[in-house]
Formats: sequence, C-alpha cells, structure tokens
Amino acid sequence: MSLTLAAKPTLVDRFIKRSLAADIALVVAGAALTAVAAQISIPAYPVPFTLQTLVVLLVGATLGSRRGVLSLALYALAGLAGIPVFAPKADGSHVVGVDAFVGPTAGFILGFVVASYLVGLLAERKWSSNVLKTFVAFVVGSAAIYAIGLPVLSSTAFKGDFNAAVTYMVPFMVWDVVKAVIAAGLLPGAWLLAKKTKGE
Repeated sequence: MSLTLAAKPTLVDRFIKRSLAADIALVVAGAALTAVAAQISIPAYPVPFTLQTLVVLLVGATLGSRRGVLSLALYALAGLAGIPVFAPKADGSHVVGVDAFVGPTAGFILGFVVASYLVGLLAERKWSSNVLKTFVAFVVGSAAIYAIGLPVLSSTAFKGDFNAAVTYMVPFMVWDVVKAVIAAGLLPGAWLLAKKTKGE
C-alpha cells in the first residue's frame, strides 16, 4: 500500500495514481489555483466577484479533507509569508503578512481552510458524484466561510454592526449560490467521465 496524504479516495484519485509525491503536487497545485482565482475579478451585477470561493470548495471536493485542508493552509501560509496570493483591494494593492490576518478578510481566509475540510469530508462519502448532494456540500462550505468571516468583518470594518456586514455580503452570497449550481453540474459530470474512462 503506497504512502498517501489522502484519508479516502476522491474524484482526483480516479485520474491520478495515489502516492505521496502525487499528493504533495496536488496540495501545491490547489494552493496555486486558489491564488490565481483570487486575482481574477469578473464584472457582474450588483458587484464583481472572483472564482476564489468556487476553487476553494472544488479543491476540497476533488482532493478530499486532508489534502484540501493542507492545500488551503499552504495558501494561507503563503500570504502570511508575504506572497501576494490574496484577493487584491479595489486599488489593486495586496494585503499580505500579519496585516492580512488582523484585517476584515482574515476570517474568510481561515474560513477557506475549514470549508475545504468540510467539503472534502463530504466528497469522501461520494457526495460530489450526486448533483443535489454536491449543491448541498457547496452551500455547507460557503456557510462555513461566512460563519467565520462575517464576525471578523463586522468587528473590523463595521464597528461591530453584524447586520450591516451581512447586508454588505448579500450580493456575494447570491453569487456563491450560483457557484454551487455550477459545481453541481461539473463534479457529477467529472465522475461520469471517470467511470467511462475506467470502463465502468
């Protein structure tokens, strides 16, 4: 039995042979994809958005709980080390280092780590092969991000006014539901492709 970081096989293991080297590469790739997604802003109504949360949850759904949490932890550590991996501010500048973990978005960064783990746990139970369960898993993951992120945002940017913080984030929540719908179409389709590839 090969040494691996994965708790249980997930979608990615249907395409890539499990090994410690492969797991390390996947963890690094997940962190890198999250960083790239954070830099791309998509114009939309009523607010622009990035694909970052979608990628965060996809990392958990495809890699599983252990590799997912390691990937997002690596992403967070990269930002702490001063690498500009987090989403830029409106003026295009990046908050990195310790400042990123004491500011308004600190809770969301930590929420990414928790969400990837939770979605990974559900993926290990094959939730990502079912349309409805995939949607629910992504809603659960998004809820975890907001559960950690909103209190920090409220205390740092809205003087403790939690309702104001929620109101500010509502447009982003709407887009997160759309992302969950997208994932519900993508992941079960990828499972079907994996089964056809394996001749099942």
